[in-house]
Amino acid sequence: MTAALTGALVWLVAANVIAMLPSRDHHWRAAFVLIAIGIPLVGWVTWQSGPILGLLILAAGASVLRWPLICVWRWIRSKTGTAAK
Repeated sequence: MTAALTGALVWLVAANVIAMLPSRDHHWRAAFVLIAIGIPLVGWVTWQSGPILGLLILAAGASVLRWPLICVWRWIRSKTGTAAK
């Protein structure tokens, strides 16, 4: 296993442990930190192990951080005027 994949798996375990801890801000600060670490990590995995594993790690990270993605998706829809009424 490459160092990039090991780092991605450690990131996934850390994200799940953080999700189990109580938080006053509903984990938003932790989500921003995880995103800041995860984006370069996905690039590293893609560069070192190929695009298939990079996409798998991206999908795993998106499943862990689904609420920030949902909020961004809603914000984009509201700005483009395609929101359901």
